Amino acid sequence: MTSSPVLRAASVSRVFHTQAGDVHACTDISLEVGAGELLVVRGPSGSGKTTLLNLLGGLDRPDSGEVWLGDTNLGSMPERALGEMRQKRLGFVFQSFGLIPVLSAAENVEVPLRIQQTDAATRDARVAEVLDVVGLGEHGAQRPYELSGGQQQRVGLARALVSRPDILLADEPTGQLDSATAAAVMDLIADLVHAQGVAAIVATHDPLLMARADRVLELHDGRLVTAG
Repeated sequence: MTSSPVLRAASVSRVFHTQAGDVHACTDISLEVGAGELLVVRGPSGSGKTTLLNLLGGLDRPDSGEVWLGDTNLGSMPERALGEMRQKRLGFVFQSFGLIPVLSAAENVEVPLRIQQTDAATRDARVAEVLDVVGLGEHGAQRPYELSGGQQQRVGLARALVSRPDILLADEPTGQLDSATAAAVMDLIADLVHAQGVAAIVATHDPLLMARADRVLELHDGRLVTAG
């Protein structure tokens, strides 16, 4: 852990109000992660992992507490500025891959750079670079349906990394993969975090993935119950 964490949550809580009553998805959660650190948040389905990642990534706002990206309080930012920060400083990887079916692998990876209006030459160079990093340098022209599940998740990882984010947030990134492919993807994430100095928080309920983490936190019913 560095002395200045890249991302920090301080007493974060989130409650959803439903007809069946209040759901305390996250309650008084504090954590931090440093550059080059892989932090795994584990817990069963419904424990609050996805809600926590949404709060940490600025996709949702806490009812109380604060989330800091460096020296910036995400809760104090207007929505447009927060969206721009997400595009430039955070990378997201989802269980469902989230690829656009009609686009090639390279075009999917390129999407964040197009949103940022990055010039074409830089886009091409960055896309080629990250596809090589995730081992798909020869597959850029293929559509998602032409790729295996593991390859699709690698495309998703490349897309998350193409903007060179400070933080990588991954929600059950191996949930749809067989155990061998899941281990390979998690090894890739760990290698990239340590080699490139990205701070990463990965939510999972898979106990086989814990060994790849630098630290493990456990959520139960929206509360941080253990840290290892």
